[in-house]
Amino acid sequence: MKCIFSLLTLLVFTPLCMAEPFAPIPLWPKGVPGEDHLELPEESVEFKGEYQIEILSNVSTPTLTWYPAKEPNGASVLVLPGGGYNILAMSHEGTEVCEWLNSIGIAAGLLKYRVPRREGLEPHEAPLQDVQRAIGIMRTNAIKWNINPERLGVLGFSAGGNLATMALTSDGTRNYESDPAFDTPNCVPNFGVLIYPAYLNDPDNPDDLAPGITVNETTPPVFMAVSDEDRKFVEGSARFYIEMQRKERPCELHIFTGGRHGFGLNKIDSPIKQWPMLTEQWMNELGLLTP
Repeated sequence: MKCIFSLLTLLVFTPLCMAEPFAPIPLWPKGVPGEDHLELPEESVEFKGEYQIEILSNVSTPTLTWYPAKEPNGASVLVLPGGGYNILAMSHEGTEVCEWLNSIGIAAGLLKYRVPRREGLEPHEAPLQDVQRAIGIMRTNAIKWNINPERLGVLGFSAGGNLATMALTSDGTRNYESDPAFDTPNCVPNFGVLIYPAYLNDPDNPDDLAPGITVNETTPPVFMAVSDEDRKFVEGSARFYIEMQRKERPCELHIFTGGRHGFGLNKIDSPIKQWPMLTEQWMNELGLLTP
């Protein structure tokens, strides 16, 4: 009888304590801005490498998948996978990250933004539209989704880290026509987490930030983690940190000995695997984990 009761208890209460992600929400139900005339290949998915990483290609219909926290604290994070603005690493830099955020009480939105790069546009330009629309959807649904619209952050990996930086340093201007059904007045995140972010310094003058990235007295707080072996991008992280310091903006940078690029939440034999724990500590210090 005790075993039967335990089984019934599990069947009755487990669904109540498990938060399932929502069905993907199309960002542009009235049409993706500026792309009506494009003939784009069909979206495709494949699984690569030792960890069977899910790779998405040819994304032309961007979506937001919402992961509600089981025990929400009011904070939320928009997760931006990397992939060089050519593909999206959706598992170890996406779905798994959303599940980790849920485990510490943070609701998460997984953004499937447009790739590959659009001809004639800066690599981040079309994806930034997707980020700003996704932030608008999250803030528009704040009451329904049980989040605080002023505790909304972005977390990006590699090119997704660059995209997060563009959103964090934006003046809030959109280059598409705003729709009050989806867009709130403010499309700038309240904080950011950048994990091995790409393309932060000017390739022609590494002592400057990349064009389009401007740190000022209102840039939100940022946490950063990168490996010293990530030769292509570690200097950009340091440059961004220096500019944040010069503007007296909160910024925490961890440069780890050893490691590599693109590991996400995969197991890695390097101290940089501590980044989720350190990120949680940083968010807790900002009061983001307190209901």
